[in-house]
Amino acid sequence: MKRRILAMMMALGMVASLAACGGNDASKTNDTAAADTKAAESTADTTAADTEAVSDEGDTYVIGICQLVEHVALDAATQGFRDAVGEMLEERVTFDVQNAQGDSNTCATIINSFVAEDVDLILANATPALQAAAAGTNEIPILGTSVTEYGVALEIDDFNGTVGGNISGTSDLAPLDGQADMIQELFPDAKNIGLLYCSAEANSQYQVDTVKAYLEEKGYTCEYYAFSDSNDISSVTTKAASECDVIYIPTDNTAANNTEIINNICLPAGIPIVAGEEGICSGCGVATLSISYYDLGYATGQMALRILQDGEDISTMAIEYAPNFTKKYNKANCEALGIEIPEGYEAIEE
Repeated sequence: MKRRILAMMMALGMVASLAACGGNDASKTNDTAAADTKAAESTADTTAADTEAVSDEGDTYVIGICQLVEHVALDAATQGFRDAVGEMLEERVTFDVQNAQGDSNTCATIINSFVAEDVDLILANATPALQAAAAGTNEIPILGTSVTEYGVALEIDDFNGTVGGNISGTSDLAPLDGQADMIQELFPDAKNIGLLYCSAEANSQYQVDTVKAYLEEKGYTCEYYAFSDSNDISSVTTKAASECDVIYIPTDNTAANNTEIINNICLPAGIPIVAGEEGICSGCGVATLSISYYDLGYATGQMALRILQDGEDISTMAIEYAPNFTKKYNKANCEALGIEIPEGYEAIEE
């Protein structure tokens, strides 16, 4: 639009110049001056139209990506998002990818930098990133991904599936009743189920609360084992492994970033772990009912294109969910623990 105005100003300058020449040159008739003026106006219109067409075809975008922490699931979601947007916009999009290294305060700093930069859209990868983005701007479109429950994350009462305002996105919520069913299928004789999670992650609390209710309906005894951050994950996991028959870990970013610590405690103790997502299962679990985080990120990228290219109103866009869920198992851990996996499970690729 700025280039169109500039073109019109240049054209008007040409008109003024031609008119001035007509006044100073006695040999130039009024008819000739009028014809030149009309030609100049026509040139201005054509130039402005051509400039606008180039602008429409060549719009460029900057997308800020705030990812809470590096681990398999979140990395896959970010890559899926970038692939979806990049396939369509190619060199016309720039991604500013920043990682908060697991710190919610750093998420806020990253979001503030995106706001100052006035990016065209923000991708908030994981709940703390979404919360920071929501607090940081109510104008720039925000898409969340790898967020389990938006109503919980954003403290929305009676959440109906649409956040409204400048926020939408995708959810990584797998069927929690299905995860409880998986525990019963694999460990029907277990008595005590430990729910291991990070208390600082609101969506983790939501998941363990929900799974606990399902498991208690099936006759299991459930106990919470909450760690506040990575500093106490070892001691809390050790306690859980000494008191439980099976451990359940929800989709939890802190746990996902510390699977080696958890595995080194639970595997030697002979305690199997059922996980809420594939990355955790691959690192320390035996089985999971999981989604593809790459596909989830890709779907989020398609939402971004609808906002940036099609002008879709983000305030009316409902949260989207993964369409497919797969039963998967960690072959090495199952073999080490002597667990026989029934048909219908897919081995996690190493």
